[in-house]
Amino acid sequence: MTTPNASARWITVLLMTLFSLMNYFDRNIMSIAGPEIMREYGLAPTQIGTVYSAFLLAYAGFMIPGGYLADRIGPRNAILLVGFGTALFTALTAGGATPGLGSLLGVLPAMLVVRFLMGLFSSPLYPACGRMNAQLISSAHLGRVQGIIIGASSLGGAIAPLLFQYLMTRAGWRMSFVIAGAATAALALAWLLFSARESAPRPEDSTSPRVSWRDLLANRNLLLITASYSALGYFSYLFYYWIFYYFGEVRHMGAEQSAGFATLVFVVNGLMIPLGGLLSDRFGRRLVPIVGLTLSAILLLAGTRATGNWTTAILMAFSMGCASVCEGPFWAMAIRIGGAQAGAAGSILNTGANITGFIAPMLTPLIASYAGWSWGLYFACAVVLLGAVACYLVEVPEEPSEGSVLA
Repeated sequence: MTTPNASARWITVLLMTLFSLMNYFDRNIMSIAGPEIMREYGLAPTQIGTVYSAFLLAYAGFMIPGGYLADRIGPRNAILLVGFGTALFTALTAGGATPGLGSLLGVLPAMLVVRFLMGLFSSPLYPACGRMNAQLISSAHLGRVQGIIIGASSLGGAIAPLLFQYLMTRAGWRMSFVIAGAATAALALAWLLFSARESAPRPEDSTSPRVSWRDLLANRNLLLITASYSALGYFSYLFYYWIFYYFGEVRHMGAEQSAGFATLVFVVNGLMIPLGGLLSDRFGRRLVPIVGLTLSAILLLAGTRATGNWTTAILMAFSMGCASVCEGPFWAMAIRIGGAQAGAAGSILNTGANITGFIAPMLTPLIASYAGWSWGLYFACAVVLLGAVACYLVEVPEEPSEGSVLA
Protein backbone atom coordinates (compact mmCIF):
# COMPACT_ATOMS: atom_id res chain seq x y z
CA MET A 1 0.00 0.00 0.00
CA THR A 2 1.49 3.34 -1.03
CA THR A 3 1.42 6.49 1.04
CA PRO A 4 0.16 9.72 -0.58
CA ASN A 5 2.41 12.72 -0.37
CA ALA A 6 1.50 15.74 1.75
CA SER A 7 -0.01 17.74 -1.13
CA ALA A 8 -2.34 14.87 -2.06
CA ARG A 9 -3.46 14.62 1.54
CA TRP A 10 -4.11 18.35 1.84
CA ILE A 11 -6.16 18.23 -1.36
CA THR A 12 -8.15 15.32 0.04
CA VAL A 13 -8.85 17.19 3.29
CA LEU A 14 -9.87 20.27 1.29
CA LEU A 15 -12.28 18.21 -0.81
CA MET A 16 -13.83 16.64 2.30
CA THR A 17 -14.28 20.14 3.71
CA LEU A 18 -16.04 21.21 0.52
CA PHE A 19 -18.24 18.10 0.66
CA SER A 20 -19.27 19.06 4.20
CA LEU A 21 -20.11 22.59 3.07
CA MET A 22 -22.00 21.42 -0.02
CA ASN A 23 -23.96 18.74 1.81
CA TYR A 24 -25.35 21.26 4.30
CA PHE A 25 -26.06 23.67 1.47
CA ASP A 26 -28.01 20.98 -0.40
CA ARG A 27 -29.98 19.90 2.66
CA ASN A 28 -30.84 23.44 3.79
CA ILE A 29 -32.01 24.81 0.44
CA MET A 30 -35.22 22.80 0.73
CA SER A 31 -36.29 25.07 3.58
CA ILE A 32 -35.44 28.13 1.45
CA ALA A 33 -37.57 26.89 -1.44
CA GLY A 34 -40.28 25.61 0.93
CA PRO A 35 -42.43 28.78 1.06
CA GLU A 36 -42.42 29.04 -2.74
CA ILE A 37 -43.38 25.37 -3.13
CA MET A 38 -46.14 25.78 -0.51
CA ARG A 39 -47.63 28.71 -2.39
CA GLU A 40 -47.41 27.00 -5.78
CA TYR A 41 -49.02 23.73 -4.70
CA GLY A 42 -51.15 24.79 -1.74
CA LEU A 43 -49.19 22.77 0.82
CA ALA A 44 -49.64 23.46 4.53
CA PRO A 45 -46.66 24.11 6.84
CA THR A 46 -47.19 20.73 8.49
CA GLN A 47 -47.02 19.03 5.09
CA ILE A 48 -43.80 20.70 4.00
CA GLY A 49 -42.48 19.95 7.48
CA THR A 50 -42.82 16.23 6.75
CA VAL A 51 -40.65 16.74 3.68
CA TYR A 52 -37.93 18.29 5.85
CA SER A 53 -38.25 15.41 8.32
CA ALA A 54 -38.02 12.79 5.55
CA PHE A 55 -34.40 13.77 5.00
CA LEU A 56 -33.57 13.55 8.71
CA LEU A 57 -35.35 10.22 9.11
CA ALA A 58 -33.28 8.59 6.37
CA TYR A 59 -30.09 10.37 7.39
CA ALA A 60 -30.30 9.11 10.98
CA GLY A 61 -31.73 5.71 10.08
CA PHE A 62 -29.01 4.82 7.60
CA MET A 63 -26.06 6.33 9.51
CA ILE A 64 -24.85 2.99 10.91
CA PRO A 65 -25.20 1.17 7.56
CA GLY A 66 -23.35 4.13 6.05
CA GLY A 67 -20.46 3.65 8.48
CA TYR A 68 -20.39 -0.05 7.68
CA LEU A 69 -20.29 0.81 3.98
CA ALA A 70 -17.34 3.19 4.49
CA ASP A 71 -15.35 0.45 6.23
CA ARG A 72 -16.43 -2.18 3.70
CA ILE A 73 -15.81 -0.46 0.36
CA GLY A 74 -13.33 2.14 1.62
CA PRO A 75 -13.95 5.80 2.49
CA ARG A 76 -12.89 7.08 -0.92
CA ASN A 77 -15.55 5.03 -2.69
CA ALA A 78 -18.15 5.82 -0.04
CA ILE A 79 -17.61 9.59 -0.41
CA LEU A 80 -17.78 9.22 -4.18
CA LEU A 81 -21.16 7.51 -3.77
CA VAL A 82 -22.31 10.29 -1.45
CA GLY A 83 -21.25 12.93 -3.97
CA PHE A 84 -22.96 11.56 -7.05
CA GLY A 85 -25.99 10.30 -5.09
CA THR A 86 -26.72 13.61 -3.38
CA ALA A 87 -26.08 15.47 -6.65
CA LEU A 88 -28.70 13.31 -8.36
CA PHE A 89 -31.40 13.72 -5.71
CA THR A 90 -30.71 17.42 -5.19
CA ALA A 91 -31.34 17.95 -8.89
CA LEU A 92 -34.33 15.56 -8.87
CA THR A 93 -36.01 17.68 -6.19
CA ALA A 94 -37.07 19.87 -9.10
CA GLY A 95 -38.68 16.80 -10.69
CA GLY A 96 -40.60 15.95 -7.53
CA ALA A 97 -43.19 18.56 -8.50
CA THR A 98 -45.22 18.88 -11.70
CA PRO A 99 -44.40 18.20 -14.43
CA GLY A 100 -42.35 15.27 -13.15
CA LEU A 101 -42.71 12.57 -10.52
CA GLY A 102 -45.33 14.70 -8.80
CA SER A 103 -47.66 14.14 -11.76
CA LEU A 104 -47.59 10.39 -11.04
CA LEU A 105 -47.49 10.23 -7.24
CA GLY A 106 -48.69 13.65 -6.19
CA VAL A 107 -46.36 16.49 -5.22
CA LEU A 108 -46.16 15.69 -1.49
CA PRO A 109 -45.45 11.93 -1.83
CA ALA A 110 -42.94 12.58 -4.61
CA MET A 111 -41.08 15.18 -2.54
CA LEU A 112 -41.05 12.81 0.43
CA VAL A 113 -39.47 10.06 -1.68
CA VAL A 114 -36.85 12.33 -3.23
CA ARG A 115 -35.75 13.94 0.02
CA PHE A 116 -35.75 10.59 1.85
CA LEU A 117 -33.36 9.23 -0.76
CA MET A 118 -31.30 12.41 -0.46
CA GLY A 119 -30.93 11.68 3.26
CA LEU A 120 -30.03 8.05 2.56
CA PHE A 121 -27.19 8.98 0.22
CA SER A 122 -25.95 11.68 2.63
CA SER A 123 -25.69 9.33 5.62
CA PRO A 124 -22.20 7.85 4.95
CA LEU A 125 -20.51 11.25 4.56
CA TYR A 126 -19.16 12.00 8.03
CA PRO A 127 -18.36 8.37 8.98
CA ALA A 128 -16.48 8.07 5.68
CA CYS A 129 -14.61 11.34 6.33
CA GLY A 130 -13.69 10.05 9.76
CA ARG A 131 -12.44 6.79 8.25
CA MET A 132 -10.45 8.71 5.62
CA ASN A 133 -8.85 10.86 8.29
CA ALA A 134 -7.99 7.76 10.30
CA GLN A 135 -5.78 6.78 7.34
CA LEU A 136 -4.43 10.21 6.43
CA ILE A 137 -4.01 12.25 9.60
CA SER A 138 -1.68 11.93 12.56
CA SER A 139 -3.68 10.94 15.63
CA ALA A 140 -2.36 13.97 17.52
CA HIS A 141 -4.04 16.29 15.00
CA LEU A 142 -7.34 14.57 14.31
CA GLY A 143 -9.31 17.08 16.38
CA ARG A 144 -8.38 20.14 14.35
CA VAL A 145 -8.85 18.43 10.96
CA GLN A 146 -12.24 16.99 11.94
CA GLY A 147 -13.14 20.42 13.31
CA ILE A 148 -12.34 22.11 10.01
CA ILE A 149 -14.38 19.58 8.02
CA ILE A 150 -17.41 19.71 10.31
CA GLY A 151 -17.11 23.48 10.72
CA ALA A 152 -17.63 23.86 6.97
CA SER A 153 -21.16 22.54 7.46
CA SER A 154 -22.05 25.76 9.30
CA LEU A 155 -20.65 27.81 6.43
CA GLY A 156 -22.83 25.83 4.03
CA GLY A 157 -25.85 26.51 6.21
CA ALA A 158 -24.96 30.20 6.50
CA ILE A 159 -24.59 30.87 2.77
CA ALA A 160 -27.60 28.79 1.68
CA PRO A 161 -30.30 31.43 2.38
CA LEU A 162 -28.55 34.28 0.57
CA LEU A 163 -27.14 32.33 -2.39
CA PHE A 164 -30.11 30.08 -3.06
CA GLN A 165 -32.58 32.95 -2.71
CA TYR A 166 -30.51 34.83 -5.30
CA LEU A 167 -30.57 31.82 -7.61
CA MET A 168 -34.34 31.46 -7.24
CA THR A 169 -34.93 35.10 -8.17
CA ARG A 170 -32.85 34.61 -11.33
CA ALA A 171 -33.73 31.08 -12.43
CA GLY A 172 -36.72 29.90 -10.40
CA TRP A 173 -36.68 27.25 -7.68
CA ARG A 174 -36.62 24.26 -10.06
CA MET A 175 -33.56 25.31 -12.03
CA SER A 176 -31.86 26.39 -8.80
CA PHE A 177 -32.03 22.80 -7.52
CA VAL A 178 -30.59 21.59 -10.82
CA ILE A 179 -27.71 24.08 -10.51
CA ALA A 180 -27.01 22.95 -6.93
CA GLY A 181 -27.04 19.31 -8.08
CA ALA A 182 -24.63 20.10 -10.90
CA ALA A 183 -22.24 21.85 -8.50
CA THR A 184 -22.32 18.80 -6.22
CA ALA A 185 -21.64 16.50 -9.18
CA ALA A 186 -18.66 18.66 -10.16
CA LEU A 187 -17.28 18.28 -6.64
CA ALA A 188 -17.76 14.51 -6.82
CA LEU A 189 -15.85 14.46 -10.11
CA ALA A 190 -13.01 16.44 -8.50
CA TRP A 191 -12.97 13.86 -5.69
CA LEU A 192 -12.72 11.06 -8.24
CA LEU A 193 -9.80 12.74 -10.00
CA PHE A 194 -7.79 14.27 -7.16
CA SER A 195 -8.46 12.55 -3.81
CA ALA A 196 -5.79 10.32 -2.29
CA ARG A 197 -6.25 6.73 -3.48
CA GLU A 198 -4.34 4.77 -0.89
CA SER A 199 -2.62 5.34 2.40
CA ALA A 200 -0.66 3.27 4.84
CA PRO A 201 -2.21 2.70 8.26
CA ARG A 202 -0.89 4.85 11.10
CA PRO A 203 1.66 3.07 13.31
CA GLU A 204 -0.69 3.04 16.31
CA ASP A 205 -3.39 1.35 14.20
CA SER A 206 -1.30 -1.13 12.25
CA THR A 207 -0.83 -3.49 15.19
CA SER A 208 -4.37 -3.08 16.59
CA PRO A 209 -6.81 -5.97 16.20
CA ARG A 210 -9.86 -5.32 14.07
CA VAL A 211 -12.72 -4.26 16.36
CA SER A 212 -16.08 -5.93 15.79
CA TRP A 213 -19.41 -4.10 15.74
CA ARG A 214 -20.39 -6.00 18.88
CA ASP A 215 -17.28 -4.75 20.64
CA LEU A 216 -17.95 -1.18 19.54
CA LEU A 217 -21.57 -1.27 20.72
CA ALA A 218 -20.39 -2.61 24.08
CA ASN A 219 -17.49 -0.18 24.43
CA ARG A 220 -18.15 1.92 27.53
CA ASN A 221 -16.12 4.89 26.34
CA LEU A 222 -17.77 4.99 22.91
CA LEU A 223 -21.24 4.79 24.50
CA LEU A 224 -20.41 7.63 26.88
CA ILE A 225 -19.02 9.74 24.03
CA THR A 226 -22.14 9.00 21.99
CA ALA A 227 -24.36 10.02 24.93
CA SER A 228 -22.45 13.28 25.27
CA TYR A 229 -22.51 13.91 21.51
CA SER A 230 -26.25 13.21 21.54
CA ALA A 231 -26.66 16.05 24.03
CA LEU A 232 -24.77 18.28 21.58
CA GLY A 233 -27.03 17.05 18.76
CA TYR A 234 -30.16 18.02 20.71
CA PHE A 235 -28.72 21.45 21.44
CA SER A 236 -27.55 22.12 17.87
CA TYR A 237 -30.75 21.06 16.10
CA LEU A 238 -32.79 23.22 18.46
CA PHE A 239 -30.81 26.19 17.19
CA TYR A 240 -30.96 25.13 13.54
CA TYR A 241 -34.73 24.84 13.51
CA TRP A 242 -35.96 27.35 16.07
CA ILE A 243 -33.50 30.19 16.61
CA PHE A 244 -34.92 32.34 13.78
CA TYR A 245 -38.44 31.78 15.09
CA TYR A 246 -37.35 32.50 18.67
CA PHE A 247 -35.73 35.79 17.72
CA GLY A 248 -38.63 36.94 15.55
CA GLU A 249 -41.78 35.54 17.14
CA VAL A 250 -40.85 35.07 20.80
CA ARG A 251 -38.47 38.01 21.33
CA HIS A 252 -40.20 40.17 18.64
CA MET A 253 -36.99 41.37 17.01
CA GLY A 254 -38.44 41.78 13.51
CA ALA A 255 -37.69 39.77 10.37
CA GLU A 256 -34.60 41.68 9.24
CA GLN A 257 -32.93 41.77 12.63
CA SER A 258 -33.87 38.13 13.30
CA ALA A 259 -32.23 37.07 10.03
CA GLY A 260 -29.09 39.02 10.87
CA PHE A 261 -28.85 37.58 14.37
CA ALA A 262 -29.51 34.04 13.10
CA THR A 263 -26.65 34.48 10.63
CA LEU A 264 -24.45 35.70 13.49
CA VAL A 265 -25.22 32.51 15.41
CA PHE A 266 -24.12 30.27 12.55
CA VAL A 267 -21.03 32.34 11.71
CA VAL A 268 -19.82 32.11 15.32
CA ASN A 269 -20.64 28.41 15.26
CA GLY A 270 -18.62 27.85 12.09
CA LEU A 271 -15.59 29.67 13.49
CA MET A 272 -15.59 27.90 16.86
CA ILE A 273 -15.84 24.32 15.59
CA PRO A 274 -12.27 24.31 14.15
CA LEU A 275 -11.07 26.20 17.23
CA GLY A 276 -12.38 23.41 19.43
CA GLY A 277 -10.50 20.81 17.42
CA LEU A 278 -7.27 22.78 17.73
CA LEU A 279 -7.72 23.25 21.48
CA SER A 280 -8.46 19.56 21.98
CA ASP A 281 -5.24 18.60 20.17
CA ARG A 282 -3.30 20.86 22.55
CA PHE A 283 -5.10 20.48 25.87
CA GLY A 284 -6.91 17.14 25.78
CA ARG A 285 -9.90 15.47 24.15
CA ARG A 286 -12.13 15.39 27.25
CA LEU A 287 -11.35 18.81 28.68
CA VAL A 288 -12.69 20.83 25.74
CA PRO A 289 -16.15 19.16 25.64
CA ILE A 290 -16.55 19.29 29.43
CA VAL A 291 -15.80 23.02 29.52
CA GLY A 292 -17.59 23.79 26.25
CA LEU A 293 -20.86 22.07 27.14
CA THR A 294 -20.90 23.61 30.61
CA LEU A 295 -20.31 27.11 29.24
CA SER A 296 -22.98 26.60 26.57
CA ALA A 297 -25.59 25.89 29.26
CA ILE A 298 -24.56 28.95 31.29
CA LEU A 299 -24.61 31.26 28.25
CA LEU A 300 -27.98 29.97 27.00
CA LEU A 301 -29.46 30.49 30.45
CA ALA A 302 -28.09 34.04 30.48
CA GLY A 303 -29.31 34.70 26.93
CA THR A 304 -32.81 33.48 27.75
CA ARG A 305 -33.01 35.86 30.70
CA ALA A 306 -31.37 38.85 28.94
CA THR A 307 -33.54 41.79 27.87
CA GLY A 308 -31.58 43.62 25.15
CA ASN A 309 -31.70 42.23 21.60
CA TRP A 310 -27.97 42.46 20.97
CA THR A 311 -27.14 41.01 24.37
CA THR A 312 -29.51 38.09 23.79
CA ALA A 313 -28.15 37.40 20.30
CA ILE A 314 -24.48 37.53 21.33
CA LEU A 315 -25.01 35.30 24.37
CA MET A 316 -26.92 32.76 22.29
CA ALA A 317 -24.39 32.84 19.46
CA PHE A 318 -21.57 32.04 21.87
CA SER A 319 -23.73 29.49 23.64
CA MET A 320 -24.03 27.51 20.42
CA GLY A 321 -20.37 28.19 19.66
CA CYS A 322 -19.21 26.81 23.00
CA ALA A 323 -21.24 23.67 22.40
CA SER A 324 -19.86 23.31 18.89
CA VAL A 325 -16.22 23.36 20.01
CA CYS A 326 -16.92 19.77 21.06
CA GLU A 327 -17.38 18.49 17.49
CA GLY A 328 -13.71 17.85 16.68
CA PRO A 329 -12.82 16.24 20.04
CA PHE A 330 -15.81 13.88 19.94
CA TRP A 331 -14.99 12.66 16.44
CA ALA A 332 -11.29 12.34 17.27
CA MET A 333 -12.09 10.19 20.29
CA ALA A 334 -14.48 7.99 18.30
CA ILE A 335 -11.94 7.54 15.50
CA ARG A 336 -9.26 6.57 18.02
CA ILE A 337 -11.56 4.04 19.69
CA GLY A 338 -12.68 2.57 16.35
CA GLY A 339 -9.18 2.06 14.95
CA ALA A 340 -9.59 0.05 11.75
CA GLN A 341 -13.37 0.38 12.21
CA ALA A 342 -13.32 4.17 12.43
CA GLY A 343 -16.23 4.47 10.02
CA ALA A 344 -18.36 2.21 12.21
CA ALA A 345 -17.43 4.09 15.37
CA GLY A 346 -18.21 7.41 13.70
CA SER A 347 -21.58 6.16 12.49
CA ILE A 348 -22.56 5.06 16.01
CA LEU A 349 -21.51 8.47 17.33
CA ASN A 350 -23.43 10.37 14.67
CA THR A 351 -26.54 8.21 14.93
CA GLY A 352 -26.97 9.24 18.55
CA ALA A 353 -26.67 12.93 17.70
CA ASN A 354 -29.17 12.69 14.86
CA ILE A 355 -31.73 10.79 16.94
CA THR A 356 -31.75 13.53 19.56
CA GLY A 357 -31.55 16.08 16.75
CA PHE A 358 -34.75 14.59 15.34
CA ILE A 359 -36.42 14.91 18.76
CA ALA A 360 -35.34 18.47 19.63
CA PRO A 361 -37.34 20.36 16.95
CA MET A 362 -40.54 18.61 18.11
CA LEU A 363 -39.97 18.51 21.88
CA THR A 364 -38.91 22.14 22.29
CA PRO A 365 -42.18 23.70 21.03
CA LEU A 366 -44.11 21.04 22.95
CA ILE A 367 -42.47 22.13 26.21
CA ALA A 368 -43.01 25.76 25.19
CA SER A 369 -46.73 25.14 24.62
CA TYR A 370 -47.13 24.06 28.25
CA ALA A 371 -44.51 26.07 30.15
CA GLY A 372 -43.28 28.80 27.78
CA TRP A 373 -40.27 29.10 25.50
CA SER A 374 -37.87 29.86 28.32
CA TRP A 375 -38.50 26.43 29.81
CA GLY A 376 -37.95 24.82 26.42
CA LEU A 377 -34.48 26.40 26.44
CA TYR A 378 -33.87 25.62 30.12
CA PHE A 379 -34.46 21.97 29.30
CA ALA A 380 -31.76 22.21 26.60
CA CYS A 381 -29.40 23.63 29.24
CA ALA A 382 -30.04 20.56 31.41
CA VAL A 383 -29.41 18.24 28.44
CA VAL A 384 -25.96 19.67 27.66
CA LEU A 385 -24.98 19.61 31.33
CA LEU A 386 -25.78 15.89 31.38
CA GLY A 387 -23.62 15.63 28.25
CA ALA A 388 -20.73 17.25 30.13
CA VAL A 389 -21.14 14.70 32.94
CA ALA A 390 -21.08 11.82 30.45
CA CYS A 391 -17.89 13.18 28.89
CA TYR A 392 -16.28 13.50 32.33
CA LEU A 393 -16.73 9.74 32.78
CA VAL A 394 -14.91 8.89 29.53
CA GLU A 395 -11.47 7.29 29.68
CA VAL A 396 -9.59 7.69 26.40
CA PRO A 397 -5.89 6.90 25.91
CA GLU A 398 -3.61 9.90 25.67
CA GLU A 399 -2.93 11.06 22.12
CA PRO A 400 0.61 11.33 20.75
CA SER A 401 1.82 14.91 20.93
CA GLU A 402 4.42 14.89 18.18
CA GLY A 403 4.44 14.58 14.43
CA SER A 404 3.06 16.61 11.55
CA VAL A 405 -0.65 16.99 10.88
CA LEU A 406 -0.41 14.86 7.76
CA ALA A 407 1.83 12.19 9.21
